[in-house]
Amino acid sequence: MKLTGFITLAAIATLSASARAQTGQADCERLRSLHSGSSRTLSVEYSAAGEFRAPAIGSFVPPPIMLPAHCSVRVFTPTSPDSGVTSEIWLPDAAGWNGKLLGTGNGGYSSALSYRQMAEALQRGFAVAGSDTGHQGDGLAFGTGHPEKIRDWAYRSTHVLADDARTVIAAFYGKGPAHAYFAGCSTGGQQALSEAQRYPQDFDGIVAGDPGNDRILLNADFMESWLVTHPANGPSFPASKLAMLSKAVLAACDKQDGLADGIIGDPRTCSFDPHALLCKAGADIASCLTDSEVSMAQALYDGPVRNPDGKRMFPGWPRGSEAGWGSYLISPAKPVRLEFWSDWVFAEGGFDMRTFNAPVAVAKARAKFPYVEAVDPDLRPFQQRGGKLLLYHGWADAVSPPDDTIGYYERVKQLLGAETEVSVRLFMVPGMGHCAGGPGATTFDAIGALDQWVTGTVIPDSIPASHQSDGKPLFERPLCAYPKIAQWDGKSDPAKASSFRCMEGPTR
Repeated sequence: MKLTGFITLAAIATLSASARAQTGQADCERLRSLHSGSSRTLSVEYSAAGEFRAPAIGSFVPPPIMLPAHCSVRVFTPTSPDSGVTSEIWLPDAAGWNGKLLGTGNGGYSSALSYRQMAEALQRGFAVAGSDTGHQGDGLAFGTGHPEKIRDWAYRSTHVLADDARTVIAAFYGKGPAHAYFAGCSTGGQQALSEAQRYPQDFDGIVAGDPGNDRILLNADFMESWLVTHPANGPSFPASKLAMLSKAVLAACDKQDGLADGIIGDPRTCSFDPHALLCKAGADIASCLTDSEVSMAQALYDGPVRNPDGKRMFPGWPRGSEAGWGSYLISPAKPVRLEFWSDWVFAEGGFDMRTFNAPVAVAKARAKFPYVEAVDPDLRPFQQRGGKLLLYHGWADAVSPPDDTIGYYERVKQLLGAETEVSVRLFMVPGMGHCAGGPGATTFDAIGALDQWVTGTVIPDSIPASHQSDGKPLFERPLCAYPKIAQWDGKSDPAKASSFRCMEGPTR
């Protein structure tokens, strides 16, 4: 018998997808007329499912990423007569939305959005947002003579992002997000902590990675570290010797955690002395350090930023981070973030980096720009509204000293007491550099762990992590909630996370 008017299931699915796309596109178009306070919509664009390419970073062209159908909205919000923030919000079609918002952070002093992070979050069903931090470019020139723009970069842009994203989400879906999260690393980590400290109502859960939140002292450390390794009256520390130094440190300390795996589990247990590499009889060859080079390396370990009485003002760089010293401390022709001091703090002139006085400069910076720091340990307002903060830091970070994040966590714990673990957890990542890279288990899902924590599914005592190559895991490790560390059982396969237990580690 011949059936007439019959529609196959495949055809129904095709029609349904077409109808959903038309609905999503129509909802997107409606946002062109969206107005909220002083904010204005700059652009609205609907994109069908397909390939997305992030803007090139210098000569690097990021690989394409497949994205679901979504609406992209750009909103400008003035923050003062001299400043304003542009936010970009990506909205998956209603059928693909998980009901949650993820705000994303930035890097350095850059206006660039974290496109890959945004794309991966969109794939997971989040409505996702990022901002230009109130300027364009990646240098510090935007802030010279424009303190309101510095405010935007330092903290205000992330708060504006949270407000604008909620407004756009409510207009697109007809309701706000069930949960709102923020995740960032480096400057994004500072933005994350600033939100928890200054605007505890903005986000239910926050991920802060390798934060540069102690920004003034961090910039002083960049200055002092460069001056130590680039003396005016002698040769600089040669970048060519960093690999040799790194190899020696690893040889001395790799096995201290019970497993020779090319990873220093906790640098605080490593007592490597650079004098062990001292050249003989005044020689200067590639396989050893001269007397001055030994002193330079020791100063970086100890922390070069000092009070007049010689007391350390900021942590030193950890043993195991030497391979990364080149980018920020050794190779640049001038101190990294020099303009912070010459153009922002000492904008009136007369600045000489060779006579840099850290205590004086830090005091002046704090008096002039106290808002560029996010160091307040009083997270009680964030905790009281049920907020969750997940901190992580790479133990081999050569851009932001990991011991500074431990110090911040411990100051938070002094205020929150026994309730700290209910709302704040810190995870140290052995062998990870600044936000990524290194020989450790550096691939992990912090956002997934945060989501489970906020929604009450799992309290993160540990986070599964792996070291990957070409997208495939080579070995696995658990990341343990501080102060615990992953300890190998001494007999099982060290490539499997099940062979490790989270055990009490050394404290400060």
